[in-house]
Amino acid sequence: MTQIGSVYGEALYELACSEGLENTILDELKVLDEGFRQEPGFVKLLCSHSVSKQERCQVLDDSFRGKINQYLLNFLKILTEKGYMHHFTHCCEAYTRHYNEDHNILSVRAVTAVPLTDRQAQALTQKLTRMTGKTILLDNRVDTTCLGGVRLDYDGQRLDDTICHRMESIRELLKNTVL
Repeated sequence: MTQIGSVYGEALYELACSEGLENTILDELKVLDEGFRQEPGFVKLLCSHSVSKQERCQVLDDSFRGKINQYLLNFLKILTEKGYMHHFTHCCEAYTRHYNEDHNILSVRAVTAVPLTDRQAQALTQKLTRMTGKTILLDNRVDTTCLGGVRLDYDGQRLDDTICHRMESIRELLKNTVL
């Protein structure tokens, strides 16, 4: 996450909290971030110096006025005017991090060789909730190179119990064994 994204995302979160809009703006940020990822040309347009700031802000007005919260629209305009629109995803990450901290939510990525079944995901979520005391947002990603087991990434930590990791540990042990 960039420093700019962190500062601006936190500022937006503080504004949203002061107005009681943190849920609304979080939902709208997620939709916008996904839309911008699907249409990177739109963000390029908003960063383009060949288009005046006024015209870029007008594009935002034409695209989003009445469709998103006015504070969020103004936030997009500020990022556009400052030339920081390419930091938008980082702003979203910072906003979400603050939201999750304030609402006792822990985002966990579970990496597995095959998708978790609903039952497995529910069991893992319940176990993590008991262990952490937090509400768990589980995101399952599939990586066939892990062969089996599960790797959990959360709060900058990694718990790796995949077959691939176990095999690597055995390889290192054997490599350092003197016979």
